[in-house]
Amino acid sequence: MKLHRRTKRGFDDTSASSDVAFLLIIYFIVIAGFNVNKGFLMNLPAKDSTRLILKDDLLRFDLDGTGTLLHQGAALNYASAEREIRGAVAAHPNLAVILTVDGRAPWQTVVSFVEMAQKLNVESFSFTMKKNDGGPP
Repeated sequence: MKLHRRTKRGFDDTSASSDVAFLLIIYFIVIAGFNVNKGFLMNLPAKDSTRLILKDDLLRFDLDGTGTLLHQGAALNYASAEREIRGAVAAHPNLAVILTVDGRAPWQTVVSFVEMAQKLNVESFSFTMKKNDGGPP
C-alpha cells in the first residue's frame, strides 16, 4: 500500500507570511503609541498642594537696596554665600533657599544669586520682594 505523502510547502507559498507581516505592523504601531506616551509623563505637584519644609532645611538671605547680600544680619560676599549654601546642601538634601529682595536692589545681583543657587543644585528656591517700608512682605 502506497501512502500519499504531503509535500511541504515553503513559507513563500502560503498566505501566512502576509498575515504575519500584518500582525507585526499592528504590534509595532501599538508599541510606538506606548513609547510616545512615556515621553510626556511628568510628575508635577497638584495645584493646591502644599510642601512642608522643616525649619532646619531653610536658609534665608536678604538683598538690600545697594545689592549687599545679608545672611543672619551680616554682610556676605558671593563666595562666602556659596560656601554657606554648599555646606547646607550637603547637610540638608531637602534644603530650601529663600532670598528676600529689596525693590531697589540691582537686578544683576538677583540674577547672579539665582544662578549660584542653580549651580549648587539647590532643589527648592524662592524669592520674595520686600515692601517699600523695608519690612517683610
